Amino acid sequence: MSRNVKLSMGLVVAAIAVALIAASGSDDGGGGSGTEGASASVVPEDSRRLSTGSSDVVFVEFLDFECEGCRAAFPAIEELRADYGDRVTFVVRNFPLHNNSVAAASAAEAAAEQGAFEEMYVRLFETQTEWGERSDSQEDVFFGFAEDLGLDMAEFRRVYDDPTTVAKIERDQADGRALGVTGTPTFFLDGKKLEPESFDDLVAAIEQALGA
Repeated sequence: MSRNVKLSMGLVVAAIAVALIAASGSDDGGGGSGTEGASASVVPEDSRRLSTGSSDVVFVEFLDFECEGCRAAFPAIEELRADYGDRVTFVVRNFPLHNNSVAAASAAEAAAEQGAFEEMYVRLFETQTEWGERSDSQEDVFFGFAEDLGLDMAEFRRVYDDPTTVAKIERDQADGRALGVTGTPTFFLDGKKLEPESFDDLVAAIEQALGA
């Protein structure tokens, strides 16, 4: 597939994602576009990284694995990772807003402890239409994903059930609110909250950061 075709597809996907941000379960936490939360950090030490680039540029997404807007943005973010993952560090922060969002985030965190965060991240978004927007618990589905990934299930269960796992997810969300996040997906680049209107806006912001 040519780069022009890829960019066109990414533009459509990102436009859908931006249109869904307001409807993706935003709360009443308020906030502007600054990053001056008193004790909040955009990238804490224990943040989950999808890639570690060769530059100091860091792209952060506050996401909800059950958010339709995040799923719509997922192919565009994967395209950015494919193009810039060797130079830009891509970081994921949790901002759960739906019925099974905390459980999905817990599954991703538990997978991360066995070096499989990226694999679980991809699996959750690729299958979201199968488990998302359900009122009943989808825990069995997430454990099935862990089994498919060949993880140590006793260790997966231990981390999944560990109160510190939920505490980390809640800390992500608290940081997000302090940083002005009110819905998902919300992106930060080098600590600055982005307000993209297209895929090209994300590309331009990254290119500018890399050239700075």
